[in-house]
Amino acid sequence: MKIKVLLLYPEIPITYWSFKYGIAFVGKKGYFPPLGLLTIAAMLPDDYEVKLIDMNISKLNEDDILDSDIVFISSMIIQKKSFDEAVRMCNRLGKPIVAGGPYATSTYKKIEGIDHFVLNEAETTLPAFLSDFRCGKAKRIYTDATKPDITSTPVPRFDLTNMNQYAAICLQFSRGCPFNCEFCDITEMFGRKTRTKSKEQFIKEMNCAYNTGFRGCLFIVDDNFIGNKKNVKMLLPAIIKWQRERRYPFSLITQTSIDLAQDEELMNMMIDAGFDSVFLGIETPVKESLKLTKKNQNLKSDMLESIITIQKKGMEVMGGFIIGFDNDPDNIFDLQIDFIQKAGIPSAMTGILMALPNTQLYRRLKSEDRIIEDSSGNNTHHMQINFQPKMDMESLLIGYKYLISEIYKPEKYFERCLTLIKRLPVSKFSYIGSWRYVRALLLSMIRQSFSNYGYHYLKFITKGMLTNPRHFTTIIRLAIFGHHYFTITRELLTADSFKNHLDELTQSLRDRMAGMSVSNFDDALKKIQSFRNILVAQVQNEYFSIHKDFRMLVEDSLKYFHKITEEVISEWENTWCASDL
Repeated sequence: MKIKVLLLYPEIPITYWSFKYGIAFVGKKGYFPPLGLLTIAAMLPDDYEVKLIDMNISKLNEDDILDSDIVFISSMIIQKKSFDEAVRMCNRLGKPIVAGGPYATSTYKKIEGIDHFVLNEAETTLPAFLSDFRCGKAKRIYTDATKPDITSTPVPRFDLTNMNQYAAICLQFSRGCPFNCEFCDITEMFGRKTRTKSKEQFIKEMNCAYNTGFRGCLFIVDDNFIGNKKNVKMLLPAIIKWQRERRYPFSLITQTSIDLAQDEELMNMMIDAGFDSVFLGIETPVKESLKLTKKNQNLKSDMLESIITIQKKGMEVMGGFIIGFDNDPDNIFDLQIDFIQKAGIPSAMTGILMALPNTQLYRRLKSEDRIIEDSSGNNTHHMQINFQPKMDMESLLIGYKYLISEIYKPEKYFERCLTLIKRLPVSKFSYIGSWRYVRALLLSMIRQSFSNYGYHYLKFITKGMLTNPRHFTTIIRLAIFGHHYFTITRELLTADSFKNHLDELTQSLRDRMAGMSVSNFDDALKKIQSFRNILVAQVQNEYFSIHKDFRMLVEDSLKYFHKITEEVISEWENTWCASDL
């Protein structure tokens, strides 16, 4: 009899990284599928009947849980809220649940409701759990710090989901990173020795991805694709041959370190393989902060020149930026804006430094008694800092809001896009599936031309097409991503403004009571309660004016507002009664 296992991937909250408002233009529900769970599925024995639910593209129903014998769940820290909700549902329905992945591995001591934890890398811990589970003696925790050889890792089970619901398909070639950045948890989880799959193994996975019928963006999810340059240079000729034989069905993107710019042979091979974008952890233009955080690879060459070198080879540079380092000067926000604009990086993912669990940064800050709370994993939307920064915390948050509001002003965003388009050489490839961009262009023209930034949009489209028409798909993609970034920034700042306004309204209630002359208690109380009701009605109207996708960001503050205003009135009543006595 087969064992029915349900694989659950919790919902990722809307962030700059979700691209939700961009992928809608091409009719997609999610950005990429849960590669980790698809790989776990391939590791399960034949007597396991597997079902996957990605909560980012489909709803989890009770029947899905009831129809399973056991539930596996995996997530990142940022998915914590959805993770907890799914776990509570499984607990209520009495189904055993197994947790693994980055969130569980780093935080399992604080997670409730889980029957079994299968931590670290599944190649080492999953077999022992499956053996014990079959015998009815499964333990609560399975952990092993061994860094496994991944040349035996099976091909992901792409058959478990509809790949055409995603904007990108993803594969993994390596794990680990040779660098030692203080704030990063990658080396803590996967080590500093970069382990890779064989080129034959990876090409087999590309074939399986191709056979799903998906065409378009293939994201190689390695945290540093060039961490083992020797093996990458062995892989790339095989990818080039495979792509040429199929007329380049995939455009490739990945994450690398900035030292890519110093290896011309590697850049040329990546271009020939079909890479059109790379994500770089740039972090900050402040050298003292790079030194502090051990980001030494960014100090070996001029970062701006390195970025331009990569762009001129033909790859868009997406960049990660962080503010909140101990060595950040007061003008860090303007320094970041200036660098991002000069670098021509449209997708500038800027966030507040967070002390993730099991990192050198967390341990250092804990030893300095500076940790305030656990990390949410969301360094762009949380608008809170989980440690005490050296810069005044309020100044840091105000500066961050100023930073994102500036870089995602439409005129500045499209200026960076045009800078990039001018640097890119004439495109060599026309990827199969580009008809989707025609549909996207039509939707983009309809929606964005008549938006409040329509002038800047049309100016960019026109100049971009005149400058480098062979990069038609890049121009359209950047324009559409702009819509996503503008929406995220606007709604994020609106939600934050709402929370600040709640504090102002609470204070106005206090001021009203303090200034009230009381001759009749009942009349005074009636006036105070009436004033509070007016405030509550105003708050409710403002709450519903926030985009529904962002209301979750203010729900805790809203609950606190209702609670504190009731307590303020109650305190006033008690004070008045005591004075009357």
